[in-house]
Amino acid sequence: ILTDPILPCGAILAEHLSLPAMYFLRGVPFPCGLDFEATQCPKPPSYVPRVFTDLTDRMSFFQRVKNLLFDIPNVFLCDFAFQPYSKLASEFLQREVTVLDLLRKGSVWLLRLDFVLDYPRPLMPNIIPIGGVNCAHKE
Repeated sequence: ILTDPILPCGAILAEHLSLPAMYFLRGVPFPCGLDFEATQCPKPPSYVPRVFTDLTDRMSFFQRVKNLLFDIPNVFLCDFAFQPYSKLASEFLQREVTVLDLLRKGSVWLLRLDFVLDYPRPLMPNIIPIGGVNCAHKE
């Protein structure tokens, strides 16, 4: 099932039908990094700048602390934002399941990444960057 993991209804349906899920996304809109956690990509706050911090990959100690402090509320924000979907999935599948558990079962992740605009990051083998999908060809 080709789906967008921002609204995990496709992931719930793929789990229910025992079909492989293929995710197509630009990134999870919340800076919580569910896509990083689900694919088990490393994202240490000491090296990878967080969203809205205006930091680069070369940070001083205090900038790294700032980066870590920006990351702490995102965990709670993500839990709050995706809690209704976890409840929906648990009721529909009739077992306790979280959104992260569903996203971890994704077979292929098609990420619209462009490392000119995004910070370069390590990618796992099931992640395929397909940058430039939303750009028009100019002659």
